[in-house]
Amino acid sequence: MWPRLVASKLLHRLASKTATATSNWDEVINLQRSRNDGKETRNYKLFASTWNVGGKAPPPDDLNLEDWLHTRNESYDIYVLGFQEIVPLSAKNVFGPEKTRVAAKWNSLIGAALNRSSSFSEGGREAKVGEKQRVHPVGEATARSFHCILSKQMVGILVSVWVRADIRRCIRHAGVCCVGCGLMGCLGNKGSISVRFCLHETSFCVVCCHLASGGKEGDELHRNSDVMEIFSRTCFLPRPSLDLPTKILDHDRVILLGDLNYRISLPDATTLSLVEHKHWNVLLEKDQLRTEVSVGRVFDGWHEGAITFSPTYKYYPNSDEYYGCIQRKKGEKRRVPAWCDRILWHGNGIKQKLYDRCESKLSDHRPVRSIFGVEVEVVTSLTSLRRF
Repeated sequence: MWPRLVASKLLHRLASKTATATSNWDEVINLQRSRNDGKETRNYKLFASTWNVGGKAPPPDDLNLEDWLHTRNESYDIYVLGFQEIVPLSAKNVFGPEKTRVAAKWNSLIGAALNRSSSFSEGGREAKVGEKQRVHPVGEATARSFHCILSKQMVGILVSVWVRADIRRCIRHAGVCCVGCGLMGCLGNKGSISVRFCLHETSFCVVCCHLASGGKEGDELHRNSDVMEIFSRTCFLPRPSLDLPTKILDHDRVILLGDLNYRISLPDATTLSLVEHKHWNVLLEKDQLRTEVSVGRVFDGWHEGAITFSPTYKYYPNSDEYYGCIQRKKGEKRRVPAWCDRILWHGNGIKQKLYDRCESKLSDHRPVRSIFGVEVEVVTSLTSLRRF
């Protein structure tokens, strides 16, 4: 009886100490961080992409995401993916409950593509029929897999963030904020989803936008207004015990992507003629986003890489033909090509290594992607504490 009583009390005391230690872990980390015993900079590879899928659900069989995600050539540490119009922007979808099955399907396809590729990353190729596959140790296989740390849908906008398994434990303080700028100035047919997280000691914010549409003169001002609304209304929940950024521009590294909907300020006939002759530089001189940035009306202090690819909008689905460049069908709305889909960044410690588009013909937009090298601060003594 006495040994049982002693053991019970001892185990209870150990459990209570463990609970106390766990509850105070943030305070221990903050104390260790405040001492600032030593820091080092690590470099990570971040893949960012935006894709307006035009209300098309992913087909069950023939959608291969490996080309889009660049997984056949290289694997990255972090993937931040933004979608627009994963469901049609009908009144039923705007006012009704969200169709989460579509978002789940996209996430399932992304996870399958990332983890299928990561399973072959060591050998650099798929095993041939009859050839024995190399079996990796459990720890190694886990490090090469990817996990979704954040996924959020607002009507047709979807953000999905994936990280390599071995850095997942270094991700903290994930948060989400949605801003609707659509019907009545507040509904989610247009607007943004912003996600934030900290990797080691560096804060990241990813903003996925779908801005006001329209090709008439002056419509670019509505898009500028949406951007200002998103910046002013986005606010992550504060944590009193932690000094975390709450506004978009307070973060160390910020990436903004989406269907920004900026068009080309030229007559339709002139635009179509320049597109047919592939005079991209002439068209880019009249790109509304570049114009609005140059005159200081929007995105002051932001960066965008050089655009060397053709306009990403508007295509006939399952076609390489732009709207307006071939005979229109009766009753079809007139659309002219433009670089609607863009990726921008803000802050130091970000270096763009690739900015291009992909050739999926699922929707009337082409996906746009960017590869970044990002610097992250690591407290070396904190790393030792976590290992302990």
